[in-house]
Amino acid sequence: MKQNSECSYVDHYEVYKRVKPESLSTYLRDHKNDLLSSRRPFAVFMRAKFREKQLLQQNVFLAADISENYGYKLISEEKHTTNRDVIIRICLAAHLNLYEIQEALILYGMAPLYYRLPRDLVILVGIYNRIYDVHELNELLRECDQVPMIEDMW
Repeated sequence: MKQNSECSYVDHYEVYKRVKPESLSTYLRDHKNDLLSSRRPFAVFMRAKFREKQLLQQNVFLAADISENYGYKLISEEKHTTNRDVIIRICLAAHLNLYEIQEALILYGMAPLYYRLPRDLVILVGIYNRIYDVHELNELLRECDQVPMIEDMW
C-alpha cells in the first residue's frame, strides 16, 4: 500500500474489504513500512510534513498564532490540548491539504472535520480553497456567523 496524502478514506475501506482476518498477520508484515509504529504518531507525522515541505517549526507556530514553546510541546506530544482549533491552526500554517489535516486530527486523537457540522463545513471550504491564513479563515468563520478559531485581541 503506497502512502499518498491525496488518498481518500474510501481507499482505506478497500483495504478493510480486501484483507481477511486469516491473512491479517501477513498483511501487517508485508505493509510494515506503511503502518504507523510510533507511540507518538502525531509527532512523527507532523515532523515528516515539516521536513517534506521544508518548513521551520518556529515559522509554522508564528503563522498559527501559537507561542513557539507551546507549539514545540504540542508537536512533541509533551503537552496535550483538547482544543481542536489549535491543531487545525498548526496544520493550516504548515499548508497541509485536507487529507493531511484530517489525518493529523485523527492521529492527535481528535475528530476529523465533518461537512455536516456548519462550522466544520466553513473550515473545510476554506481549506479546499487554500485559505491557509488563520486570520483570513477566522474572518470567513465570522462572516458565516460561526465561532472563530481565535479571538482577536483588538
